[in-house]
Amino acid sequence: MVSILEKVRSRLEATEGQVAQSGSIATRRQWTRSELLIALNLYHKLTFGQMHSRQPAIIATAGKLDRGSNSLAMKLSNFASLDPALKMRGIKGLSGASALDRSVWFEFHENLSELAPASEQAFQKLFGAEKGDGVEVTLKEGIRPRKAPSGPTETTANVKVRRGQDYFRDSVLNNFGGRCGITGLAVRELLIASHILPWGKHESERLNVRNGLCLSRLHDAAFDNYLISFDDKLCLLLSPRLKEALPQRAVKENFAAYAGEALQLPKDAVLPDEKFLAVHREIVFKKIQ
Repeated sequence: MVSILEKVRSRLEATEGQVAQSGSIATRRQWTRSELLIALNLYHKLTFGQMHSRQPAIIATAGKLDRGSNSLAMKLSNFASLDPALKMRGIKGLSGASALDRSVWFEFHENLSELAPASEQAFQKLFGAEKGDGVEVTLKEGIRPRKAPSGPTETTANVKVRRGQDYFRDSVLNNFGGRCGITGLAVRELLIASHILPWGKHESERLNVRNGLCLSRLHDAAFDNYLISFDDKLCLLLSPRLKEALPQRAVKENFAAYAGEALQLPKDAVLPDEKFLAVHREIVFKKIQ
């Protein structure tokens, strides 16, 4: 049986062939660095299986860039061929990434703390939402409004932080298929993009999607307080402190019921970094010594 990923690649390769036959490279509008940064922003908010011309967010973004959805889908799949996290899962993108594609890819990931917020700002601006309320990327709806936090006017530094957080949230939630990795809860308003390595102590990994887990608000609080963790096979571990509370019905239903079960991730998702989880796991069990 042909896998979903193979079908996606076949569609994109067929489209690539049609484009090559319909016109010369010279007649195509070349991608610019600023467009590629926006495309990379979207790339990290979709799983590989979502990178096709009928995906709502791709259609909307391509329209704003004045490009065809096939063109943008192909560009995202070109990026996929450069992604080491996908290669670890045996997923290959389309060959043919340009020199500029490669340059922007490496520039983006070597300067993630600067370019992720900058690309998010550009993405928001593309949809006319660079100030105040913004937009978010969802797998089913595509682009939808996101309410900005209320309160005093943000400083430029705070806007940069929020744009980085918006990028991280969309990337992590969509990497998990918009569901809590433990329970499968699919109510987006109740989901958190949890950092494995704490935001405040690991600046270089703040916006790395492999440093993120999609958890419900309850499980995010438990993870953040080292009451739960995951083993090297991504199976849920309960801390001794949480096990002591097992007579409580809520603990049984929300934690013990899932103990030993693996994180729920799409087949084409980027996996959480094992080294990051090992650091978190060590802290959980050091707390009892």
